Amino acid sequence: MALFLSEQDVTAMLTMPLALAEVEAAHRALSTRQAHDVPRQRTRLPQTTLHILQGALPQLDVIGYKAYTSNRSGVRFLVHLYRASTGCLLAVIEADRLGMIRTAAASGVATRWLARPDATVAGVFGAGWQAEGHIEAIAEVRPLQRVKVHARRADRLASFCARLSQRLGIEVSAAASPEEVVRGSDIVSTVTTAATPLFDAGWLAPGTHVNAAGSNSLIRRELGEDVIKRCAPIVVDSVESALREAGDLLPLLEKGRLHARELVELGDVICGMQPGRSTADAITLFESQGMAIQDLAVAARLVEMARARGIGVELPYGA
Repeated sequence: MALFLSEQDVTAMLTMPLALAEVEAAHRALSTRQAHDVPRQRTRLPQTTLHILQGALPQLDVIGYKAYTSNRSGVRFLVHLYRASTGCLLAVIEADRLGMIRTAAASGVATRWLARPDATVAGVFGAGWQAEGHIEAIAEVRPLQRVKVHARRADRLASFCARLSQRLGIEVSAAASPEEVVRGSDIVSTVTTAATPLFDAGWLAPGTHVNAAGSNSLIRRELGEDVIKRCAPIVVDSVESALREAGDLLPLLEKGRLHARELVELGDVICGMQPGRSTADAITLFESQGMAIQDLAVAARLVEMARARGIGVELPYGA
């Protein structure tokens, strides 16, 4: 029978190392033609939008989709996972935490392949749910000693830094300004819903790696043209998705100041098909849009673990 996994079930099983491994494997599969991914599709009403990401990982015998609705009252996520060989339902999974962790893991994987090995200081814009996972992912792949965080709400920022410092055992402190976040940071990450660029390119030191994780629609923009012009390579999770909704990149693409052929997929870097960091002084960029195969890879592993541990509720139909 198919399984239903709740948020509590996912939380009990999902770790960042697991997510990093599954997300990296999914990108490797995509670049070696062993995965299929369809960019996000949206159905919009004045009050609610339905978002759907779909794909398949044949080597895992899974096909499926993540659907979520966004409304003033909140966002609700569900992953539907099917057995690719039979079409039968395997699982329905509540996917708020799953999505947060896999988004963070994508930036973690990019950081593993693009940031300098000796990177120890990170600067982060954002102090929300996604930023928390983001810092955890980076700390898994680099020996962080200090994280500087800037956010609009000072009350949220103070509690965020205290919580992360205690949980991760590293110094996480509030930055007084965007400039303080960027200057002296080996890794700079943006995890916000900003509509205008967050920092100036001149603040970036040679050798910095930048993760931009919040600009997945036309109305969002975390990085300005000045920053993007300093970055090489510009790595994306999927070129097709980036060309549809990378709010940071689309203005430059529209003006002809950036070309699609200049974008490098993360899986191609992992597989050695495209170069990543070329020199110690290069400023590298990862633009994250989110992909169904990231969700499906993590979901498939969770279902396997749930069956082994007797976790979840059986549904009256399915495999």
